[in-house]
Amino acid sequence: MAAINSLIAERTEEDFMSRNIHSWQRAGVGALAAVSLVALTSCSNEASGEVEGSATSGNITWWGWTPDKPLADSLIEAFNEEYPDIDVEFVSKPISGYDAVLSPAITSSDGPDVFNVAPGSANGGVDTFQAGAIDLRPAVTEELGDDWEDQLATAGVEGLTVDDKVVGLSAGSVYSGSLWINQDIFDEYGLEPPTTLDEWKEVCETLEAEGQGCFVQGAGNGAFDMDTFEAIMENIEPGLYAKASKGEASYTSPQFIEGMEIWKSLFDDGIMQDGAVGLQQYPEANNAFMSGDYAMVMMGTWYTQYTVRDTMVSAMEAAGVSDPEPFTMVPIDFPDVAGTGNTGNYFGDADYGLAVNGQSDQQAAATTFALWLGTSETGQQAVANTLNDIPSLTGIQPEWEDIELVDPEAQLEALQDLTERASVSTEPRFATVDAALNDAFQEVLIGVARGQESAEDGLATLQAVNDEEQ
Repeated sequence: MAAINSLIAERTEEDFMSRNIHSWQRAGVGALAAVSLVALTSCSNEASGEVEGSATSGNITWWGWTPDKPLADSLIEAFNEEYPDIDVEFVSKPISGYDAVLSPAITSSDGPDVFNVAPGSANGGVDTFQAGAIDLRPAVTEELGDDWEDQLATAGVEGLTVDDKVVGLSAGSVYSGSLWINQDIFDEYGLEPPTTLDEWKEVCETLEAEGQGCFVQGAGNGAFDMDTFEAIMENIEPGLYAKASKGEASYTSPQFIEGMEIWKSLFDDGIMQDGAVGLQQYPEANNAFMSGDYAMVMMGTWYTQYTVRDTMVSAMEAAGVSDPEPFTMVPIDFPDVAGTGNTGNYFGDADYGLAVNGQSDQQAAATTFALWLGTSETGQQAVANTLNDIPSLTGIQPEWEDIELVDPEAQLEALQDLTERASVSTEPRFATVDAALNDAFQEVLIGVARGQESAEDGLATLQAVNDEEQ
């Protein structure tokens, strides 16, 4: 870490110049904020070559929508065992408003020292926020050597790099394409997890007849709608979803029409709960599942953290459950809704990367924290043991023997299988979806779900947007 100060000092104003200023408008700040950001970089510490602070001491603030604060605090505690003189404060920001609050914050000297970024055009998108971050390539090269890219997960490296600028260092990756079930509820009613669309309908009919909610999704949250739709498309034809986003396939093809019709059927056939479009995934759908109101939810590998007894208790308390008794939560494959047999397919990106704010006067300490979390064995082991992310550093696995699951006999094998299969997936989640297509997807999926437009019209809209962006 001793070389961090000199590495930062070598960076130039060019590191900050954004090639995607228009994307700031999506964050709700407008072009003025983007122009202000670029202007401010000319007088930033990095641009002037002056770096205040130390690589081994200081006070830094970390903003992010993830991980949950208890997990973030546990990571900070582990960090402080090695760096006791760097005080890190995690400030949790709502996922739905993250971009809007971060944009003005990093155009001033009062913003976070470290902030989360993510691949593609989802919240914290690297293209949107790369102008406000320093280039971490020199620091990670110094830390791991010239072959550093071979030591880290590809999804984390490629997804958080813009024009050779390493905007953030990935803590780990998350993958979607799974459902999670409350095994206790399934056992109570003698039910097996659904493996087909018909079985899914039957499970929901049985549970609802007993007054028990079946499946919950915050379909008012576009990112999770896209997860469900991509899971449907992976079932229809693996890889087609990503190809279309890159202009290598058409959204108006019969496969996508079938996928959009299946998406609509989830609402028409009673799998999606009443009022789904009016709900957000966090906190509403999450709380509904954690409180036992529903037996199934669409979540990805990040949900593994709640299989840990203490973490689940905290989540249930946050959901309003008094004196909570943890339940057995188990991942299952997304059902074979198209009848193709293509199941168990996962898709993912880096969950989040730590970017260092170009306006910070604590860049050296902030870089130390980013490197520790994303590249060190101790940091990555701490990440692995939270079960929130699949580690970025190769060869790191959760220390299962030290993790107190709610019901190891029912959960351990399923969790190990999920982690193993997801970690070798090569399909992206948001990394290939740009901002315009992301916005269009969210509008189209909700419009089709509400019956406000047909599958064909919605997909034609997606294709038109993608044609314009290619």
